Amino acid sequence: MGEVVGAGILAHVPTIMLPEETRRALNGGRDFSLGPALEQLRADVFETLDYDTVVVLDSHWFTTVEFVVTAQDRRAGLFTAEELPRGMCRIPYDWRGDPELAWKMDELDRQHSTWVTAIDDPYLPMYYATLNLWKFLGEGLDKRWVSVSVAQTGDMQDFLRAGRVLGDAIAGTDRRVLLVASGALSHTFWKLRQLRDHESADLGSIRTPEARAADEERIGWFKAGDHKRVLETMPEFMPFRPESMFAHYLMMIGALGEEACTAAARQYGEYENSIGTGQVHLWFDRPADGFPRPKPTPVDPDYVRQTGGPDLPAAG
Repeated sequence: MGEVVGAGILAHVPTIMLPEETRRALNGGRDFSLGPALEQLRADVFETLDYDTVVVLDSHWFTTVEFVVTAQDRRAGLFTAEELPRGMCRIPYDWRGDPELAWKMDELDRQHSTWVTAIDDPYLPMYYATLNLWKFLGEGLDKRWVSVSVAQTGDMQDFLRAGRVLGDAIAGTDRRVLLVASGALSHTFWKLRQLRDHESADLGSIRTPEARAADEERIGWFKAGDHKRVLETMPEFMPFRPESMFAHYLMMIGALGEEACTAAARQYGEYENSIGTGQVHLWFDRPADGFPRPKPTPVDPDYVRQTGGPDLPAAG
């Protein structure tokens, strides 16, 4: 039976891909901490743990009628970011995928009354929320990498259900997996005419003091392993527009047992600003007795009605 051997909320900010000279110029002569912190995380975790596959919960990849998981045997090519082509241009990538795990997710989605589709199309687009972290954490290690999209029509319950599918799929294979929730905390940019005054890491440039306070409060809860409180207060956090509705975290914690998970975070680098948004690296080590299994999802009558399928037993 497979298991999750580590998980993290990791920042993928484009700044980490810039030359050091440019980073220092943007940050008053000091380097941002997030790039070097990923190098340390690689040395501590990605180069030392025994694992087979990295699953990236990609907060930049939006799908509409379903969650999508990459199912190619291999992904390779050159990447230029549609959002920031000047700073992320023709970046080479080459990694193995994990079709078995992807198709297992596709198989198990009905047990959690949701929609997950595995896609092995070689022309499926790439997003830098996956690529940037692979460059730091995966390049040269020959591990399998898989990305899962965010259903932009989803809500908190949908994201948790997709995470439960992922957790059960991992358990249903022999994979040892690292989960990477790739994305930010609060996520409101400065407007273009003001943006260049707020490119440093300085926390005074987080979009509002209230957003900074909400981020820092949750960082404290993550360090205490209080996922229950994070989940209970999601309605209070949403006005600060966590990136991608915080789907990257919600899918991750859905795979890790939700409020039953008490894994405490280790922080790598500083909590930093990125043109108004709150960025941090938080890593959750596997507890001695493993992460909790995903919660079952009760049968959803609307799902049964829409799919025309029979009532399904709750996942166990």
